[in-house]
Amino acid sequence: MGELLVIRHGETSWNRDGIFRGRADVPLSERGREQARMLDTALGEQPIQAVYSSPLSRARETAGPLAQALGLEVAVDERLIDISFGEWEGRPRAEVEREDSARYRTWLTEPARFRAPGGESLSEVLARAWPAVEEIAAKHAEEVAMLVSHRVVCKLLLCAAFGVGEAGFWKVRVDTASVSTLAATEGRWVVARVNDTHHLAELGAADRSDF
Repeated sequence: MGELLVIRHGETSWNRDGIFRGRADVPLSERGREQARMLDTALGEQPIQAVYSSPLSRARETAGPLAQALGLEVAVDERLIDISFGEWEGRPRAEVEREDSARYRTWLTEPARFRAPGGESLSEVLARAWPAVEEIAAKHAEEVAMLVSHRVVCKLLLCAAFGVGEAGFWKVRVDTASVSTLAATEGRWVVARVNDTHHLAELGAADRSDF
């Protein structure tokens, strides 16, 4: 049985300020870089054999310190990139809620039916990300591997493993720099850990707005 550590990237200023990110390549904030260092400390003793990452810098910056400490290269997988929020990218949440209110309500209440203007649906994100997970798991069937991705991707992977589909999107929390664990065993997926942030305790209370 192998294990896959599913890690959300560290904080960016756009997380803190409530701005939709998507494919915008926003770097980590200072707090996000500190979170990445804490991940390194927390996971550095685990027998991780491979590190995968979204191509966006906030994910690669989060994966980098641990990969370097382990003597590994970060394998960038385009399928782990964040959802495209299309015309919402770079816009504050309050502005989107005010100016695109009907679609914003759909996002909050019926996520399986949601698509931002010019963006992706959750089903499209899962359709590209889940095969990446299966390939990583097959390649490291008896090992521990980790991937660093984004809120939407990480939540969808957990929803898929739980068997609740995209409709369960808001039933799962995935905070910045959190660790969740999937295990592939006997032809099924087991969720062994969800949204573990104990390694970030020294930074104090985190933003719990699920954004």
